[in-house]
Amino acid sequence: MESKDSNNRFVFAKENYIYLIAGIVLNIIGFTLMQGGGAEDPNAFNAEELFSEVRLTVAPILIILGYAVIIWGIMKKPRNSGSTK
Repeated sequence: MESKDSNNRFVFAKENYIYLIAGIVLNIIGFTLMQGGGAEDPNAFNAEELFSEVRLTVAPILIILGYAVIIWGIMKKPRNSGSTK
C-alpha cells in the first residue's frame, strides 16, 4: 500500500521546471526573431531584411540553446534536500 505522500509528488523538482520554462522561453524568442517583420510592399524584395544576421545566426542559436536547456532540465537529477519525505 502506497502512502499519500508518494501520490502527491511531482515528476520533476522545482529546479527542473525552471529549466524547462527557460528553454521554452528561449525557443519562443528564437522563433519570433526568425519570423521577422513583414514587407510593406508585397511586390518589393528586400534582401537585407530576409538575409539579416538576426534571422540567419542569432535565432537558430537561441533555438538550439533552448532545446539544450530543455534537455538539461529533463535529464538533471534533483538535489537531495536532506529530508526523507
